[in-house]
Amino acid sequence: MSLLTVKNLSHGFGDRSIFDNVSFRLLQGEHIGLIGANGEGKSTFMNMITNKLEPDAGTINWAKKIRVGYLDQHAVLKQGMTIRDVLRTAFQYLYDMETEMNGLFAKMAEVDADELGLILEETGQMQDILTNNDFYIIDAKVEEVANGLGLDEFGLERDVNDLSGGQRTKVLLAKLLLEKPDILLLDEPTNYLDVAHIEWLRNYLQVYEHAFILISHDIPFLNSVVNLIYHMENQQITRYPGDYDEFLRVHEMKKQQIEAAYKKQQKEIANLKDFVARNKANAATSRMAMSRQKKLDKMDIIELEAEKPRPQFSFKEARTPGRYLFETTDLVIGYDEPLSKPLNLVMERGRKIALSGANGIGKTTLLKSILGEIPAIGGVVELGEHLEIGYFEQELKTDSNNTCLEEIWGEFPYMNQYEVRAALARCGLTTKHIESKVKVLSGGEKAKVRLCKLMNKETNLLVLDEPTNHLDHEAKEKLSRSLKAYQGSVLLISHEPAFYKDIVTDIWNGENWTTKIF
Repeated sequence: MSLLTVKNLSHGFGDRSIFDNVSFRLLQGEHIGLIGANGEGKSTFMNMITNKLEPDAGTINWAKKIRVGYLDQHAVLKQGMTIRDVLRTAFQYLYDMETEMNGLFAKMAEVDADELGLILEETGQMQDILTNNDFYIIDAKVEEVANGLGLDEFGLERDVNDLSGGQRTKVLLAKLLLEKPDILLLDEPTNYLDVAHIEWLRNYLQVYEHAFILISHDIPFLNSVVNLIYHMENQQITRYPGDYDEFLRVHEMKKQQIEAAYKKQQKEIANLKDFVARNKANAATSRMAMSRQKKLDKMDIIELEAEKPRPQFSFKEARTPGRYLFETTDLVIGYDEPLSKPLNLVMERGRKIALSGANGIGKTTLLKSILGEIPAIGGVVELGEHLEIGYFEQELKTDSNNTCLEEIWGEFPYMNQYEVRAALARCGLTTKHIESKVKVLSGGEKAKVRLCKLMNKETNLLVLDEPTNHLDHEAKEKLSRSLKAYQGSVLLISHEPAFYKDIVTDIWNGENWTTKIF
């Protein structure tokens, strides 16, 4: 049974085409990984099938009576609601059904025997639906999912208006999983999850009985939960049975076959052109030359796809700093209440350190306290001499209205236009990306613009808070290599040990000093 049918879909932004006459089907039980490089249109596709964006052409049809759940990171959470309140709204349709059922019970005393029989049958069906959908153990289900995703770490009675972007995403994901829709649409669900909660979500999706479409650049996670890949590339969507590893094998084989056919055809074209050139003026052979020319004219020419710009990250290095980059003395971090015990930390020149530990323990807060962006509750931070810090924030509060060109030029006004364009191209952005406004770019493309700023600033300490969120697989690999080659020091937060394991010299586990109870 087809749950979703997309036919002849085309869409673009300005003169930049995203899809060209593509079709797609989602069948019952399929666990789909939607993959492609940054900017190929994965999130755009999700927005179109959820009616948040109107395609330029084509049709999108859902099966009737299908409940679709979409992890929308831009959904509005109402101020004054607690996390628990939001999670309970996942069962609103059941609360409404209970209210309707109680109304029917109240009506029973006023009806005749025939109508009473109909009401008993209807309320019986409602009772079955409520029972089968866990209505009578709602609070237990809320606690189970909240604990699995770590929401209990910052309290289920907390006002959702006080949450960070990452915490909001976790609440929305928990609500979505509690709704148990017929189809899950998940766009980078692991971005704000730590290792333990990624593992919980992995186990959940592995036994999920309904269909889902998953966008993720976390390849081990993707591999473990999908049974079908749809690959977005060059305005097309191509279906590949199996997991990501199988896709890579088949895709590479197809690529080699096309390249071999291209070389064979180019050789044939050269021979035909040579024959025509040598024989068209000769009366005895001109008819054969005309025949070869007709063959050339009718030939379907194989074209190789143009090579896309590949990111080449490298960071400029400032003068050598002092031996000690920073030192904390009895530092206590937090906002309204302490998130840590008194911390006495020292980072020496040349160290590359990963901060690990569960979400909510204060890793980002520690970075911001060291950098002086938020005041500490107690203690002091002493920064070393000659520090030149490059800081990559996990999330920005507002989207820039500048083009990429203007964004970088504004930061580095001494560069000329050619140098700015070259700098953005080195981050893997095309000419059309460079001339587009930052706010219309994909999450991965926005991250590349921010990395471009870091690359062109002379630094000796890079402070990186989840730099791989939204980056595609190739960009993550290139970033990992560049950080390994960087001669300065690095302090980073990442939920992907596979990304940082070959970079760092030390791992600081925040669970050793947090005040949070696990």
